[in-house]
Amino acid sequence: MPVEATSAGAILFRDTRGCREYLLLKSRPGDWEFPKGGVEGEEELQQTAIREVTEEAGVEDFRLIDGFREEYDYVFEAGGDTIHKTVHLFIAHSFEASAELSTEHRDLQWRDYEQALNTITQDGPREILEQAHDYLDELEATEADGYLLGPES
Repeated sequence: MPVEATSAGAILFRDTRGCREYLLLKSRPGDWEFPKGGVEGEEELQQTAIREVTEEAGVEDFRLIDGFREEYDYVFEAGGDTIHKTVHLFIAHSFEASAELSTEHRDLQWRDYEQALNTITQDGPREILEQAHDYLDELEATEADGYLLGPES
């Protein structure tokens, strides 16, 4: 019987000269992924996502975008156990121009949409990036104020 595990994270993006860029982190095994990690204690999924963005990307000035949460799952072996992990991803808008590499990752890169799609190594996160990108395009087109104006005052 697999051990169940739950993680949460965020597809972090920034706006650079009118181009939306997504933050990708290179894990120790070599996969390119979004900031994410295990739920601790009684945390809500959004709280975990916020904590993980801060811990893994060093970004503190960001805001989760309402209305988007998708998940993917995978199975792996660790310590003699079979782990079934479900990862919940939100979208977060970074108001910082840079990010900091944590000790948990080998590299980080801001990539435009096409580059990000071609860099992500797993199908689940790649499919969710497609959905997130479309969601942001729709928000940008329908909201008079837009989501790119900055933190709410």
